[in-house]
Amino acid sequence: MSDKIKKIDIIISPGKFEDLRESLHEIGITGMTVSKVLGCGMQKGRMEYYRGNTVHTNLLHKLKVVIVVCETDMDAVIRTARKVLCTGEAGDGKIFVYDVANVIRISNGAEGIDALRYKNRICV
Repeated sequence: MSDKIKKIDIIISPGKFEDLRESLHEIGITGMTVSKVLGCGMQKGRMEYYRGNTVHTNLLHKLKVVIVVCETDMDAVIRTARKVLCTGEAGDGKIFVYDVANVIRISNGAEGIDALRYKNRICV
């Protein structure tokens, strides 16, 4: 098993989250951190109405899903996310992959890959 740890950030529209979560759960990825974020890209915002006035919103509501996995699990996560999220249209989202120097489990001090394990199972 590779001892490299990767952090995967997936930026998606909120309506796709449950599909992504369920698909990741099917491949054994049960732990993640989800944050509400604002962002813009090719979609260039949208028109909204506020108190009868037209307002151009440049930043759209998105979700940021953060997953930390062993390098060996990274390809499965990326493949699953692309399969679930890809419509071929602007707004499908982005996937960012980073190297992680270390992971430390606060409860018992385990470090590295051992900090991702829970009862002999990778639990990210």
